[in-house]
Amino acid sequence: MKVQSNGLQIEVEDTGGADRPVVLLIMGLGMQLVAWPQDFVQPLVEAGFRVVRHDNRDIGLSQGFDHKGVGNIVWESIRLRLGLPVRSAYTLQDMAEDAVGVLDALGIAQAHVVGASMGGMIAQRMAATAPGRVTSLVSIMSSSGARGLPGPRRDVAAMLLRRPLGRSEDDLVAHSIRLLRLIQSPAYPQTDEALAERLRFGMRRAYHPAGMFRQMLAIGADIERPQLLGRIQCPTLVLHGEPDALVPIACGEDTARRIPGARFVPIPGMGHDLPPEVCAILANHIAPFLNAAEQRTP
Repeated sequence: MKVQSNGLQIEVEDTGGADRPVVLLIMGLGMQLVAWPQDFVQPLVEAGFRVVRHDNRDIGLSQGFDHKGVGNIVWESIRLRLGLPVRSAYTLQDMAEDAVGVLDALGIAQAHVVGASMGGMIAQRMAATAPGRVTSLVSIMSSSGARGLPGPRRDVAAMLLRRPLGRSEDDLVAHSIRLLRLIQSPAYPQTDEALAERLRFGMRRAYHPAGMFRQMLAIGADIERPQLLGRIQCPTLVLHGEPDALVPIACGEDTARRIPGARFVPIPGMGHDLPPEVCAILANHIAPFLNAAEQRTP
């Protein structure tokens, strides 16, 4: 269903009973709400939570920003390296306010907020700037955004800049699989068939690469978040894969270090994806954490 949030039309999926405590899931760069696997959602529902997911602005079935143009990714990357401001069509704070707007639209006063990758960055901002709305924070495979932290492994960075060989669905799927193979959880590899099935489902639901590039610029422009993290007061759990090749584990360690009282849990064998085995491991950490945070909530 679509809801009106922060002046935009945002696509939302709501799972579980209305009388349950709410978990809001925020997905990462260019990823739709369906990128949260049922293997991740279902254990939370079975643990007694209502799970709300949404397509971030400019991706999936939520409102786009094509009228803003894409911008020059290469030039803005150079500006970022030089310490100059990155120009973006919108900010991660705008996206955090979209997430608050989703709660408003559904009549939800407060939620546990779980974010993956860019979604973790949005969740961090939400916890820092709307503390009354966030019961607890779980930041997965994400970063504080502080300068000096390591970036993607060299082969991953090179792959991110490559274009698909063609525009057909088969070309796009093959290109995406090549990237996923580089950032996957090395202990839990998925078959090409499983990856292709998930990719085709997402592309047929919505395919909007320009939105991903605008989101990428919003990440680059978000230079104030490291200082904001010290304002977070809710219980916080930071989870990160030890061999993550896209967002190295040092980024998660720095996130936890900057948030007062945060607990950091490294996950052996987990990369930058959510295969079934990793979902089970994460659920074993997240569900008890959410229940404990729920007990602390007045």
